[in-house]
Amino acid sequence: MSKSDKEVDQLIHEALSQEEAAYFDKMGEQNIPQQLFGLFKGKNRWMNVVMVIMNVVVLAVAFYTFVNMLDTENQDEKLEWMFYTLISFMTMMLFKLWGWNQMDKNVLMREIKRLEYQVSLLKKEK
Repeated sequence: MSKSDKEVDQLIHEALSQEEAAYFDKMGEQNIPQQLFGLFKGKNRWMNVVMVIMNVVVLAVAFYTFVNMLDTENQDEKLEWMFYTLISFMTMMLFKLWGWNQMDKNVLMREIKRLEYQVSLLKKEK
């Protein structure tokens, strides 16, 4: 956060009661590990668990195809195993991109909830 963001947060914090300030602090920014573990909370946690399991399975397939590619002597078979290895790594990349997009979505939802909370506090004051 830039200095101006910190100043705005400090002004908001001063205007809140103690319990409201504690809730506001709880809704603060998360670091990467907290965001990763946040994927396994909420309504879609089952989907994230399935994606992790699928990613591990595809990793095993990638290792298997890579080892077979190294063991073959025939150039055509080597190219075929290389293709399967490439497809496996691309599939893993897509699973990881999906996970990162879910993390980004969670961060955006957190910020929206934070803004809603601030608006509700403003409405309550009037």
